[in-house]
Amino acid sequence: MAQTYDHQVVEAKWQAHWEQTGLFQVKEDATTPKYYCLEMFPYPSGRIHMGHVRVYAIGDVIARYKTMRGFHVLHPMGWDAFGLPAENAAIEKGVHPNAWTQENVAYMKKQLRRMGLSYDWDREVNTSQPDYYRWNQWIFLKMVERGLAYRKRSAVNWCPSCETVLANEQVLAQEGKDGGVCWRCESVVIQKELEQWFFRITQYAQELLDGCDRLTSWPARVLAMQRHWIGRSQGVGIDFPVAEPRDDLTAIRIFTTRPDTIYGATFMSLAPESPLVEQ
Repeated sequence: MAQTYDHQVVEAKWQAHWEQTGLFQVKEDATTPKYYCLEMFPYPSGRIHMGHVRVYAIGDVIARYKTMRGFHVLHPMGWDAFGLPAENAAIEKGVHPNAWTQENVAYMKKQLRRMGLSYDWDREVNTSQPDYYRWNQWIFLKMVERGLAYRKRSAVNWCPSCETVLANEQVLAQEGKDGGVCWRCESVVIQKELEQWFFRITQYAQELLDGCDRLTSWPARVLAMQRHWIGRSQGVGIDFPVAEPRDDLTAIRIFTTRPDTIYGATFMSLAPESPLVEQ
């Protein structure tokens, strides 16, 4: 009897068995309850780190638990492979972005396989491949056709070094620098007005809020954040006539949830980014 436990030998043996028997491949079966387990796809930066291990180990525990409870579990994996970091890394290394990305995908996939995670690799997706993003394009065109996607000018967070728009979450506060810095290159972020695509998510605001009400097991803090991001509020728009009207400006419209308080208004201020400031 062996006196030591060689985990590499044992893991390789059983992982090979799982692969040969197709243990984690999902088959169509309408007779069993279904469960879909999806962790956030990794960005193929080159190597798996402990943050990945933590998230995917937790997801694997949930998927295996549901399988043991008799659920038909769909547990896929994919690669969030588009983005400026891939472009910048490819320029730095002097290779094509696709070659750099696919090399990283292959290496990280090998690492995930060695972890023994219960993924159905037959359902692997890669967001930088045409057979995947063609459906993103199709959905976007449908949204344009139905008026759910539109263009307008708006102030954005702009990184002059990366030459790209940044989400608020990608602008980091840094002492001594007004407006924050880029999370990627630490250049000072500026406000710039650009014509951008927008989505009319407000049309789904109530449906999204109703969905939050059904998430009874979610932490209250997370639900509060979701409701804040949805940003739906009930109120009215009120026009205040301009004292010296012009052809292009006769009134200023405001939105308020408390129209009963407007009789106490003594002045009005405009946000610096308001287009009315230039007028």
